[in-house]
Amino acid sequence: MKHVLPFEKPVVELKEKIAELRKFTNESDIDLSDEINKLESRLESLETEVYGNMSPWDRVQMARHPERPTSLDYIGQLFTNFLELHGDRYYGDDEAIVGGIAKFEDTPVTVIGHQRGKDTKENIRRNFGMPHPEGYRKALRLMYQAEKFNRPIITFIDTKGAYPGKAAEERGQSEAIAKNLREMAGLTVPIICIVIGEGGSGGALGISVGDRLFMLENSTYSVISPEGAAALLWKDSNLAQKAAESMRITSYDLKELGVIDDVIGEIQGGAHRNIKEQSEAIRNTLREALNELNQQSEDALLEGRWEKYQQIGAVTSIVRS
Repeated sequence: MKHVLPFEKPVVELKEKIAELRKFTNESDIDLSDEINKLESRLESLETEVYGNMSPWDRVQMARHPERPTSLDYIGQLFTNFLELHGDRYYGDDEAIVGGIAKFEDTPVTVIGHQRGKDTKENIRRNFGMPHPEGYRKALRLMYQAEKFNRPIITFIDTKGAYPGKAAEERGQSEAIAKNLREMAGLTVPIICIVIGEGGSGGALGISVGDRLFMLENSTYSVISPEGAAALLWKDSNLAQKAAESMRITSYDLKELGVIDDVIGEIQGGAHRNIKEQSEAIRNTLREALNELNQQSEDALLEGRWEKYQQIGAVTSIVRS
């Protein structure tokens, strides 16, 4: 593995030990199969222990894994005849958001997603997956087009947040995101949103208002990063791990809080271990959600969407004597 997360080191070290013993057995006359079998049995239980008891900070690291599949990776696995469309028709094209038309099991759909790079060069080109306002306006243009031609919309969320630079603010970053929130709430076609990595702040919200919101098991979704929360609360970004523990930003926390509709399980060790297998889990969720939503009328979709957001969270009244 190119990138090993700190909590994965015991698993990786044991795998390397097994590989060494296998190599030694193949290159010599000494049979170490019994020892190898014992270590493989230990590896199986160790993986279950490590990946079955991940802390919130472990999941934050997994969501940021450099090898984690991106929107374009999943688009290539899940859809056919994908045609990427560019530009917002106001300013330019933002490569931090990709989108276009495609087919999902013979159903025409519009697909939109945040896109980060796989290496430094691509990350610079895609601004590390942090969109400018033209990215959100491009997304909205494609959503309007989807409504015009009655195509369901599927979005993939994976961003640290919208780009906070001076030029982005001058071109109306906040307005672009706010308009997306308002318009997505009223679109008359099914909208399915899936958090595949980091879902950070308004940058994530800009394409995540819909009828169904799902999260991959090791993704995160929050109003601010753990580092940002730690800097605000304790004036020390190094306390990010402590912040992650208290913020409840993991998929299971958010399912319990009613923020998301369901969790899509990941293969052991993370989605990057086997993108084809992970894509099939997403495919099954998409198929079920689309079959359900496509049967609803426009009025029923809008009413269900309104009720969904009305039910998120709880209000506690404090009565003072």
